[in-house]
Amino acid sequence: MDVRVDIIRETSQELVDAFGRLLPQLSSTAKPLDYEAVDRMVSCDANTVLVARTSEAIVGTLTLVLLPLPSGLRARIEDVVVDSAVRGQGVAGLLTQEALRIAREAGARTVDLASRPDRAAANRLYERLGFQARQSTIYRFLLDR
Repeated sequence: MDVRVDIIRETSQELVDAFGRLLPQLSSTAKPLDYEAVDRMVSCDANTVLVARTSEAIVGTLTLVLLPLPSGLRARIEDVVVDSAVRGQGVAGLLTQEALRIAREAGARTVDLASRPDRAAANRLYERLGFQARQSTIYRFLLDR
């Protein structure tokens, strides 16, 4: 399978449709994204939206977040999702390696990501790529909307 990874610089209906197809495969609780929501994400200076595409379609996506903080430039990989039809064929690895390259070139010293324990294949991939599990407690505060 021939796959290339692209940085998304502007929103398109193809991208909106791809998120409509891919996001439910990542999260059962994520709300569908309309064109405006995707455009906000793509146009945000902190985000680099990557897509993996074949000649037929976008088959995966990853968002790299670069945040300049007092402690230095922080990089975080968020919302990695690969279409179930092509999982296990190296797509997530290509996306992640490109995100690592971009973060390194931007001057980040580390790249963080979170992955649920039940995502065994994803966790094996991240470990193969050199990520190390951290002893950390992640807190979440749910905001009423």
